[in-house]
Amino acid sequence: MLVGISVAIIAVAFAVLVVYLIKTLLAAKDSLEKTTQTLQEVQQTIDELGYEVKQIVRHASDITVDVQHKMKQIDPIMTSVKNLGEVLSEVSLAAKQASSTMIHKFKQVSPNPRVSANQHAALPSSSTAEERTIQSYASTYGSTGKGKSDSSWMKWADIAATVWQKVRH
Repeated sequence: MLVGISVAIIAVAFAVLVVYLIKTLLAAKDSLEKTTQTLQEVQQTIDELGYEVKQIVRHASDITVDVQHKMKQIDPIMTSVKNLGEVLSEVSLAAKQASSTMIHKFKQVSPNPRVSANQHAALPSSSTAEERTIQSYASTYGSTGKGKSDSSWMKWADIAATVWQKVRH
């Protein structure tokens, strides 16, 4: 009889174990189905995004090609602007040198009687065109009287402006 009761207890325990295993397996089955459904949705989203990313890359490539083409078209203009800048720099330098030379010659032809030899000695010898221009401006406008030298200087400035306009056009 003890054997019969033991077999009955084992049968009941086995039945309870099977019921818990079935519940656990059903819960695992539901989880796997939800996971499968989620993975399918993710795969579909990735496929859609992949298509959109490919379209964006193609569009960016087209834009890059267009920009490169336009940059090649602009290159001659930029070269012309660079050359124009160099020419203007050279013209500006030449104008500075011409005005400096003209003022220097003007000083030699008609020296200002109001400027003494001591004042000429006090001026440092300059080596740059800018310093010469400043010195010539100071010596020209340092006097308050207006004489023949002022009108002569104005004639030279008018001639230089006229020549510059003709060269420019």
